[in-house]
Amino acid sequence: MKIISYVPGYKEALLSLLRLNTPLYFHPSEEKDFIHYLNHETESYYVVALNGVIVGCGGINYFSEEQNARLSWDIVHPAYQGKGIGRKLTAHRINKIANTPGIETIVVRTTQLVYPFYEKLGFVLERSEKDYWAPGLDLYQLKYKL
Repeated sequence: MKIISYVPGYKEALLSLLRLNTPLYFHPSEEKDFIHYLNHETESYYVVALNGVIVGCGGINYFSEEQNARLSWDIVHPAYQGKGIGRKLTAHRINKIANTPGIETIVVRTTQLVYPFYEKLGFVLERSEKDYWAPGLDLYQLKYKL
């Protein structure tokens, strides 16, 4: 397994990953948001390749004035979920963030379906909001203190 930095040439493969996880984990309307993110908001975005196949992705966005970083757009191919890909990608990003001066907290915003994954990694639930992302997809915001 290799974790590499995102380049625009990976965009279509990442859109395919998103579509494979829609509608279970993402609402169809979120695709345009993901495209905008890839085109304009990636700061540190990573792709996971396994035997030459892209099986996951996830990013980091920094908010220096708030002394935090946010994990962004985590997606793992359904056939590879539960095999440690997400855990390794998250650990990779936590390590990158921990080595960034001035950042004290990591925030992740996810759904009721995924937040237990982050709790297992030490994130603590901060708040939730029903139907935030779309009907049936609630916001669960968690924090991790460095």
